[in-house]
Amino acid sequence: MATHTSELGRGVPIAITAEGLAKSFPGVAAVNGIDLQVKPGELMALLGPSGSGKTTLLRLFAGLESPTAGRILFGDEDATDVPVRERRVGFMFQHYALFKHMSVADNVAYGLRVRPRRLRPPDAEIRKRVDNLLELVQLPGLGKRYPAQLSGGQRQRVALARALAVEPRVLLLDEPFGALDAQVRRDLRRWLRELHDRTGHTTLFVTHDQEEALELADRVAILNRGRLEQLGPPDDILDRPATPFVAGFVGDAVRLPVTVEEGWISLGGGKVPAPFQFPAGAAELFIRPSDLALAHATGHGTFSGTVVGTRRVGAARRAELSIDQNLPSVEVTLPLEHTVVKGDELHVSLLTMRLFPTR
Repeated sequence: MATHTSELGRGVPIAITAEGLAKSFPGVAAVNGIDLQVKPGELMALLGPSGSGKTTLLRLFAGLESPTAGRILFGDEDATDVPVRERRVGFMFQHYALFKHMSVADNVAYGLRVRPRRLRPPDAEIRKRVDNLLELVQLPGLGKRYPAQLSGGQRQRVALARALAVEPRVLLLDEPFGALDAQVRRDLRRWLRELHDRTGHTTLFVTHDQEEALELADRVAILNRGRLEQLGPPDDILDRPATPFVAGFVGDAVRLPVTVEEGWISLGGGKVPAPFQFPAGAAELFIRPSDLALAHATGHGTFSGTVVGTRRVGAARRAELSIDQNLPSVEVTLPLEHTVVKGDELHVSLLTMRLFPTR
């Protein structure tokens, strides 16, 4: 397999950089002054809610949109005004955009065959490259089939092979698994990570799926309203959110408006300590189910809540707790053997503190 990778002309990975990048549409700042660098050979995810600017940023890198301000670098080259065909970008659309009337092999070869004659490889080389790519994406021998004869996961692989065929300097993937069912998505996530590690392309992909971004990416960029909220490894994004938006967006967290007084936060008839030297006043506390643990009784560092519902989550159970009529309910993860019913009172301790002053 390694020999095929080298035959595909991988080349040296390059960084792609946005400097003060902005893109406005009438009445909307889709991308608002973003500074971002994808390192050579890195697999980075763009994660955020709908309308956060993820796809617009990807299209700016691809050259499918022109920036309102700022610039784009490929390595040390200013690529801001470089036409799409000259950027050597492999772009994969969410719905694959395969040509239904073309065979798999012709789809993969399309980007090579539409090159100007002076830049077009000989037919024999194109056929060899297509065969190698189909083997690389684990579809050997399927070149004569048509897209309608393939499963969704297979069409996904054909689209990626087509993006790789043009010997791209960078790969840009827009919701690459968005049209697939959950099990196929999980299988292809692992496969894409392994493929990336073999080919070494600098890769940027858009997703709205947190699990996908955190499992696949070397680093995750969290976008919100056209701005970059946080950039870092998955562990930093999960465990050390930089802003209230990230704390509330990632990890199934519940936001609780609280007050810090003399270093303590009052919750559910108990008190939990605020971080050292945290300023007194209004604050936002973000709690995930994994942040809570059962305690024997209320006291300093613990609080209580009334069970208002339960649900099964994989190999565990979650109990929904009402801790104050003026606050949203929170969930705590319990072992399956720990049965609870509505109305039960549970005492819990807070294992992780994600607290931000109210702006």
